[in-house]
Amino acid sequence: MLERLLYQSTPTQEFGSLALFKLLTDAQHKNAQMQITGHLLFVNGQFTQCMEGPPGSIELLWQNIQRDPRHQHIQLLMRRATEKRRFPEWSMAFSTYSAFYVHGMRGFFPVDANDQSPLIDLCHEA
Repeated sequence: MLERLLYQSTPTQEFGSLALFKLLTDAQHKNAQMQITGHLLFVNGQFTQCMEGPPGSIELLWQNIQRDPRHQHIQLLMRRATEKRRFPEWSMAFSTYSAFYVHGMRGFFPVDANDQSPLIDLCHEA
């Protein structure tokens, strides 16, 4: 059994391309060790993250996010058991404006003209 969690937060500091790249690569490495997959959306100065994996790993990461001083105004949007991963090939896929793309950024999917990513909808599916 797996668990899926979706939350939104506002960063406590501004993130430029390099800061986002470092955040993403660090998350990809840590998530892979914890058997967590997911997607991070960053638009309009707000993070929306969907993560999935073993319940113990999800709980540990969720507790870490709530204590992370880089996050504020954290809102849990959804948390539930699931049997199937929606992001099996991505320890952390990432969507934001194409201007933030850094060469070599794995799992990058630019948002559309409406600041939307089709990947975030995968988190809501049963």
